[in-house]
Amino acid sequence: MGENPHSGVMHPAEHKVLDWLQRRRIVVRDTYADFDQRLSFGERMADRVAAFGGSWTFIGVFLAVMLTWALINLVLGKQAPDPYPFIFLNLMLSMLAAVQAPILMMSQNRQASKDRLAAANDYDVNLKSEVAVMGLHDKLDSLRNDNIARLLVQQQEQIEILTRLVQELHDRGDPA
Repeated sequence: MGENPHSGVMHPAEHKVLDWLQRRRIVVRDTYADFDQRLSFGERMADRVAAFGGSWTFIGVFLAVMLTWALINLVLGKQAPDPYPFIFLNLMLSMLAAVQAPILMMSQNRQASKDRLAAANDYDVNLKSEVAVMGLHDKLDSLRNDNIARLLVQQQEQIEILTRLVQELHDRGDPA
């Protein structure tokens, strides 16, 4: 199991899992909850903004506001606060994109970190399971070998009993 064929050294995760096995500790943990507890206020806010910014609700509200803005300014014509070609609306959209893009990237980077933590936990769980299954195989092999040895002893005893019976019958002259 544990040795890297290229280096001949056990990986630290393998040492950790072996230690957990010896102490009969649980390997599974909620990595997302662990990760979320360490987030700062700004990181939690960025995740909420990213969650809303990547939702159908945001798209619907965004389209409604843009259409309403465009309709009001078209209807008011030259008296509109932002007449066609909607320069102020374009400025607001550019500013929104400039702010929203880094927030979404921060959130994606944190999600990637979360996923790496979950993958490391999955590796630990899988490694512990593999070691446990190997232990069960060893126990089953040992039980099977013990049973075979007992059966062979019993068989040998039965053969000896049958041999004695046949010899006794032969000595008595019984043709059976």
